[in-house]
Amino acid sequence: MFVVGLTGGIGSGKSTVANLFAMRGVPLIDTDLIAHRITAPRGIAMPHIAAEFGEEFVAADGSLDRARMRSLVFSDEAARKRLEGITHPLIRAETEREQHEAHGPYVMVVVPLLVESGTWKERVNRVLTVDCTVETQIARVMNRNGFSREQVLAIIARQATREARLAAADDVIFNDNVPLEELEMQVDATHHAYLADAMK
Repeated sequence: MFVVGLTGGIGSGKSTVANLFAMRGVPLIDTDLIAHRITAPRGIAMPHIAAEFGEEFVAADGSLDRARMRSLVFSDEAARKRLEGITHPLIRAETEREQHEAHGPYVMVVVPLLVESGTWKERVNRVLTVDCTVETQIARVMNRNGFSREQVLAIIARQATREARLAAADDVIFNDNVPLEELEMQVDATHHAYLADAMK
């Protein structure tokens, strides 16, 4: 199966672009959704997280206490790595299972931290980056999430730089305040290139 890894920084419009590919019959596998599923009530990561971090990181419904964990991993790099040591192998296994079950001309895996994780580049046939300026990212996330500029900048600072994402990309879709018609034209052109690659 031909696999495309879709990435982009927060606020770049990854979801919009991914949905346009889905409308063209491309199966999507979203690693963020998998991450939420494995840390939901009775999620497969939860016993491991409780054992590693303590029951105080488990919410009353049995899911991950996201606010408490976010506060910890933002301030403690070692804790972040411990959490990733639990979740990343599970996300990888679930992603591979969904890839095997997917039906379509090719499959698209949405990986927000594709560049940061290091191993994804070897696991996909093409890397597609959704690109926009940092100022556009900031404006979108402030409007969408109600975050302050400082909060958005702190998130961006923990992600790969725009330059690093572009350097890792095989293909780029530019989504900086472009009209939807122009975005769809970019998606169509990229989709047809992937169809041709998948047939080889």
